[in-house]
Amino acid sequence: MLDIKFIRENKELIQEGARKKHINFDVEKLIETDDKRLKLLKAVEDMRAEQNRTSLMIGNNLEPAQRTQLLNEMKILKEDMKNQEDELKSVMHEWQLSMLQVPNIPDISVPEGESDEQNMEVRVVGEKPVFSFTPKSHLELMEMHDLADFERGSKVSGFRGYFLKNDGARLEMALWNYFMDSLVQKGYRAMIVPSLVNRETLFGTGYLPQGEEDLYKTQDGDYLAGTGEVATMAYYSGEVLEKEKLPLKFASFSPCFRREAGAHGKDVKGLYRVHEFFKLEQVVLCEASHEESVKYHEEVTKNVEDLLTELGLPYHVVINCGGDLGLGQVKKYDIEVWVPSQEKYRETHSASYFHDFQTRRLNIRYKDTEGKMRYVHSLNNTAVATPRILISILENNQQADGTIKIPAPLVKYMGKEYIGK
Repeated sequence: MLDIKFIRENKELIQEGARKKHINFDVEKLIETDDKRLKLLKAVEDMRAEQNRTSLMIGNNLEPAQRTQLLNEMKILKEDMKNQEDELKSVMHEWQLSMLQVPNIPDISVPEGESDEQNMEVRVVGEKPVFSFTPKSHLELMEMHDLADFERGSKVSGFRGYFLKNDGARLEMALWNYFMDSLVQKGYRAMIVPSLVNRETLFGTGYLPQGEEDLYKTQDGDYLAGTGEVATMAYYSGEVLEKEKLPLKFASFSPCFRREAGAHGKDVKGLYRVHEFFKLEQVVLCEASHEESVKYHEEVTKNVEDLLTELGLPYHVVINCGGDLGLGQVKKYDIEVWVPSQEKYRETHSASYFHDFQTRRLNIRYKDTEGKMRYVHSLNNTAVATPRILISILENNQQADGTIKIPAPLVKYMGKEYIGK
């Protein structure tokens, strides 16, 4: 959420941001609603002041006729005030809904475009494998080595259900440990965070109201989050942080759930698009500075790139166009890893920064050196999402004899160098 004073002073900038993000938003309508809100607030405050003055007068020694007259005036004032308060309540509700829909302004470096097809490639890293044989898909490799069971997964869990087994399960756990160990060594705080979160937390992080169709909801009105970012961001909600402790860096692990609404028919088989998965998420809270946000955005992106390079996975980085940004994102990188069976890069990581869009909603603040209260800036990036990344690890490391070479950094966690030997 943006500050209403900033919105009023930068209407054209807000409208241009909505245009670039291809979001239907009318800033003038919000300003009209805010004008009504301010007018009603003043009217109610004036009436309350008048009520207080009249109450003091009634408390003095007055003639009975004067007292009766003031009581009648007070009755009329109370009726008028109730009508104004009811109208204010309605206008406040409309204003709050509109404020939740104000898009954050994308960075000037964000390219134009309507969808991920217009995302712009930033860099390509690593050599794509050249096979002397016809490479198998991850589905074929997992079946060959008994790494997963999709048929029983569907029987137990329904559409897109799966079991990981044997070295498939161990490889996934090896990835969690490898990425967590690496981030902790870089100063990130290890966290295991809740997946079950309340509605307010999802509003605070910007996943509601726009993203509700992709969330699982419980019978009690809570939700299952699609990323550990949600709970991690709410950890300090309503608190004032010490400036000296910024930046705060987290490596947050959690189960994740996503309905994949609107994705019917896409990646039906395999591990790419599943309803239940696991993520280790990087989350950073830093000082309210654009330069600081940019610096840590590049840092969390580089953290992942370094680890993908150590794993020997070819990938490229794209900057997301305006139409592929969420409501609160200022800028976003996607990292996409090469999938040999599909002969294309597929997204495995997303790195975003938000300025104070989330922290204003969650009320996370700190005092700057001049003692002024400011909202911290927030940013995040996937460290590793499983089982999706298993696709590229298995396919890029398959050998002519059908075995799969385990990437060197994972050998110590697996206790062997090959799957299938």
